[in-house]
Amino acid sequence: MIKPPNNALTLAALVSALAGCTVAVPQQGGTHLSPTECRDLTALRSNAPPTMKQHQSELAALRKAGYDPSPWYDPYYPEDLQAAQRLVDHWYQSDCQNTRPD
Repeated sequence: MIKPPNNALTLAALVSALAGCTVAVPQQGGTHLSPTECRDLTALRSNAPPTMKQHQSELAALRKAGYDPSPWYDPYYPEDLQAAQRLVDHWYQSDCQNTRPD
């Protein structure tokens, strides 16, 4: 007869597995965008020809806001991208007030 697993060991294994699944949430009081992201987002908004580095910086900001551009089917696209863009716009207004493009 097969013995059922020990509940304490199963619980410990489950807690260990889920510990790596925590989501990093930015602090409410601090800045959300780095100075580089502020500079690159400002440059992108100036209608100058964009660089690959500026696009990468924009994508990094969108990822911070919760957008995951995975190659698999996303049933929430484009709503999840638009929500992340709104959040990045809010962060931009609060974090990047005095940033000028180089």
